[in-house]
Amino acid sequence: MANLTTSHNLNIDDFRHKILSWYDKHQRTLPWRVPSKGEKGSKSKPNPYYVWLSEIMLQQTTVVTVGPYFHKFIEKWPTVHDLASAIQDDVMHEWAGLGYYARARNLHKCAKVVSEELDGVFPQTQKELEELPGIGGYTSAAVRAIAFNKPANVVDGNIERVMARIYAVTQPMPDSKPRLKELAAGLADDREDRPGDYAQALMDLGSSVCTPKSPRCMLCPVREMCLGYAQGIADTLPARKAKKAKPQKHGHVYWIENKKGEIAFERRDEKEMLGGMLGLPTSNWIEKSEKIEFKDGYEDKKVFITHSFTHFDLKLHIQGSSNIKNAQKDLIWMPKSKLSELGLPTLFKKVVKLMN
Repeated sequence: MANLTTSHNLNIDDFRHKILSWYDKHQRTLPWRVPSKGEKGSKSKPNPYYVWLSEIMLQQTTVVTVGPYFHKFIEKWPTVHDLASAIQDDVMHEWAGLGYYARARNLHKCAKVVSEELDGVFPQTQKELEELPGIGGYTSAAVRAIAFNKPANVVDGNIERVMARIYAVTQPMPDSKPRLKELAAGLADDREDRPGDYAQALMDLGSSVCTPKSPRCMLCPVREMCLGYAQGIADTLPARKAKKAKPQKHGHVYWIENKKGEIAFERRDEKEMLGGMLGLPTSNWIEKSEKIEFKDGYEDKKVFITHSFTHFDLKLHIQGSSNIKNAQKDLIWMPKSKLSELGLPTLFKKVVKLMN
């Protein structure tokens, strides 16, 4: 295979120098980030707990969304020891709204391992990091580079986009992911010149200049090195395969009220969607082509809510009852006045807003 990193005479040292010089002037201010002070570096070192926490939160979630959650977490649990000693229900409550709730369960499990088995110290190698709950290849690379300033090939969506344009990779995503990661590795691996800043510089470049739509090429510090720009195709990259239509599912959600005016909730099984979270009881969620069985004793409220998950869209018809004999056991009864404090997933917040 040809040397991918020099296929268009790209000078790696020059590329990294331009990227880092741009970053020193234009870096984003983020609550988990230690600002760069240029080639001499910053005297302040990143807090590995902050870096790890932010990277877990940022999986499948935007920086704008994560910011308030990050502040809330570090205010409530300033150290990994504090998070480890927290009750899981409290962690899930504070996570509500961020989605992908397995992340929150693994976050708590990981904090316990780091606190109880590693004396609160995060390991610095990717192999050791990936042995911790909830940490995969990308997160281990990001923590190693950003928290410990060690060489690692950090490749998120922003960096994939930058690589696709620099090298004019026209193969559609996601099939091009391995190649883009290999190209990024040629610019990142084993280089000791500010690996943490370099990774964050590429992320910031993708976020603010090399944007998905209408890239601001005239502001790019490496424009003259970009094959996509030279060929006039930068804004078409990375190419993507046509998306398949999402499956459409439906079901019932049950609004059960007792004589005290309390509403029934349940703790969802950890193996199902929204696992470990508090939610209203529901039927199974089935394909729209299948019929839903109605339970005796429930009134159809003639209203419904819709919600989109990553892999399917859901429509839940609301069924009401004031007869607790209709309800299954092990329900958790909450006063209506407390519903806004429960930290429910967005799906169930929609139902509460409609019914309360």
